[in-house]
Amino acid sequence: FQAEDGIRDVAVTGVQTCALPISAHEARRVILDDIAAGRLRPGQKLQPERELADVLGVSRSTLRAALSTLESEGVVKRLPGRGGGTFVAPSKVERDLSRIVGVPSLLRDQGFTAGTQLLSAALTAADETTAKALDLAPDEFVFDIVRIRLADGQPISLDHTRLPAQMFPGLLGRALSGSLYELLSKHYDTHPDQAEEHVEVVAAGVDEARILGIEQGSPLLSVTRTTLDTRGRKIEYSHDLFRGDRTRITVRTVRRP
Repeated sequence: FQAEDGIRDVAVTGVQTCALPISAHEARRVILDDIAAGRLRPGQKLQPERELADVLGVSRSTLRAALSTLESEGVVKRLPGRGGGTFVAPSKVERDLSRIVGVPSLLRDQGFTAGTQLLSAALTAADETTAKALDLAPDEFVFDIVRIRLADGQPISLDHTRLPAQMFPGLLGRALSGSLYELLSKHYDTHPDQAEEHVEVVAAGVDEARILGIEQGSPLLSVTRTTLDTRGRKIEYSHDLFRGDRTRITVRTVRRP
């Protein structure tokens, strides 16, 4: 590490010390650099505060300020108790709203092992909201599918998807643990082309907290999506709840002349 004020050779996983004191901001940068370089891995425990402060050449109060900022940013987690300490937080999933892609593909592209737990799959009459979203009559049927998405074996989102039943006969007899987009493309020659998504932050209720392994009231990213295929048909209405501590929203914007 080479700081602007001449500080050098600092690594929180090593035994080197720096020649001059550094600020909480610079201590944060050193820890971030070690994470980015792979010297600190997701789930790894940092050195005890006293040792880490000595390595960085800062006071414990300065170190605590740096760790507090990193914790608020979701980079580290601090756990109390005898077995506690400061741990590197699990990697965040980039949820790119500029692409129409299934969650399994999104996870695999980022190096995660994707998994799915199917909670329910049923044929049911569309409720008023779903019927309006999919341009269906109130008594038309939809396939209602609820799944938990896993990243490296840990719950990352709770997905609730509804598809027009008349478009996809026999859907419930097929494997629903992968990407529905890939399934629709392969078996029904239906390809997603456009999506309108609405994102907001909500608090996890009792059921969501239990399913996703988080505390009640924890922040969730709520994504409501209506998807059209290449023929302009509305093929999907879904509501996904992503863990706020494990997800980062990305949007790519192109300036058009």
